[in-house]
Amino acid sequence: MAIAKSERLMNLALCLLGTRRPLSKRELRGSIEAYLEASGDDAFNRMFERDKDDLRELGLVIETVENLEGETGYLARRDSNRLPPITLDAEEAAALGLAAKVWQQARLAGAASGALQKLRAAGMPEAEDSYETHPSALEPRIPVHEAAFEPLMLACRDRRPVVFDYRKANAVRPESRQVEPWTLECWRGHWYLAGWDRDRGAERVFRLSRITGKVRSRAGAFTAPVPDVVTVRETVESWAGETATRTARIRLRAGCGYPLRARALSVREGADGWDELEIPYGHGLDAWLVEFGPDVVVREPADLRADVMDRLRAVAKG
Repeated sequence: MAIAKSERLMNLALCLLGTRRPLSKRELRGSIEAYLEASGDDAFNRMFERDKDDLRELGLVIETVENLEGETGYLARRDSNRLPPITLDAEEAAALGLAAKVWQQARLAGAASGALQKLRAAGMPEAEDSYETHPSALEPRIPVHEAAFEPLMLACRDRRPVVFDYRKANAVRPESRQVEPWTLECWRGHWYLAGWDRDRGAERVFRLSRITGKVRSRAGAFTAPVPDVVTVRETVESWAGETATRTARIRLRAGCGYPLRARALSVREGADGWDELEIPYGHGLDAWLVEFGPDVVVREPADLRADVMDRLRAVAKG
C-alpha cells in the first residue's frame, strides 16, 4: 500500500513538473495508471486531493490556474521548485564526511557514500580526512546488526505506527506490541526505540535486539503527540541504574565485565579468581547483570539477587 502511494505521488509530481501548461483533473486521470484504476469519480477526486496535499506538504509548489473555459488546471513550475545552490564550508564538509564514516557498518552506508559523491560533484570542498591521513587513528562507527533497525528508522521518519513481537528480558515468550515510533538511540552499543505504546497508553523504550520477527507497518495517524525532544538516552540510563540511589555488592570473575568495572565505586581483588565490586544500584540493574551470565554473582541486596535469579530462570525456561 505504501509503495503504491509513493509511486502514485511520484507520477503526479512528474506530470506536474513536466508540463508547460496547466493540466486538468481529467487529463491527469488519463495520464496516471493509479487514477485510471480508481472506482468512480468520487474515489478519484478524494485520491487526487489527498495526493495534492501530500505533495504540497513535502514542499512541491503546485499552482492552480483557471483556463478560458473555466476549467481548473494544475502545474508545478520548475523555477518555483528549484532548490538553491548548496554551499558548505570546510568545517561543514568535514562534519558530513565524519557522519558518513560513522554509518559504514550500517545499511545506510551506501546512501551516505552516494550522498557525499553527489555533494562533491556539486562543488562541496574536500575536507582533510584525518582518518585516511592517520590510518592508526580510532574510527567512529555505529554498529547496526538488528533487522528491525531499517523498518523502524523509516517508520520514525514517516510517522507510521508499527507492530512487532517483543521479548522482555524476564519473559519466556515474546508478545505483540503496537507502537507509535518516535526516535532511535544508540547507547552502549545497543539500539533502542522510544515511542508510544498503544496497548499500555504510555511512553515505552524497546531494545531492538529483543524484537523478534518482522516489523509490520500499520495505516493511520499517531494517536499521541510526539514530544519535541525524546530523551531516550536519559530514559535508558535511568532503567539501567545510572540514576541510582543505592549500591549493590557483586562478585565478578577476574578479567570479565569491564563495563561493570568502569562503573564500580570500589573493587577488591580476590585470590580465588573472583573480585568483589560495589556498584550503583538503580531500576533495571538486574536486567543488565543478567547479560554477564555466569561471570557475575550478586551478594547484596537480597531483592536485587532475587530479581536476577528470576530473570535467569525465565531465560532457562525459554
